[in-house]
Amino acid sequence: MLKTLGTIAIVLFMVLPTLILIAGQLSLLTGKRPTDIGVKNGMLKPPLEKSWNVVSSQATQHPHTDYHVIEPLKFTGNGKVAFAKLTSIVRGMDGASVIAAQPNYLHAEFQTKLLKFVDDVEFALDESAGVIHMRSASRLGRKDFGVNRKRLETIRAHFNRQAI
Repeated sequence: MLKTLGTIAIVLFMVLPTLILIAGQLSLLTGKRPTDIGVKNGMLKPPLEKSWNVVSSQATQHPHTDYHVIEPLKFTGNGKVAFAKLTSIVRGMDGASVIAAQPNYLHAEFQTKLLKFVDDVEFALDESAGVIHMRSASRLGRKDFGVNRKRLETIRAHFNRQAI
């Protein structure tokens, strides 16, 4: 019995984490790039109700929980200048790769260093409202343990700190 428990412990605490690490290094945990993102009818993709791995500044317009809701970035003055500032911030962040950069839309992928998980982050300029809507979603899993919210709040802090 003790030998069996010891074997199970070795598998759980040594072999399994090693296999997960190897899978990450082989980019087996990146997930597929979504084809259904972008701005459609002025909206970013809505969060799935039962996925706790996405936050969006437009989540209030969908019947979801408060977990998904995050405030948009607010700006005064020229929206194009504000969006260019945001784009510069995202380009300078660790793990970020800009996939699409348009005058009113930005899609970036953020990859974790160790396991190579990829999250999709989107921004959409709404110049008339004086906001930049944002969305961050994990490709894999149902929970993100607050990573997507923390990322967007970090971007907000940089955005608010820098003068336009």
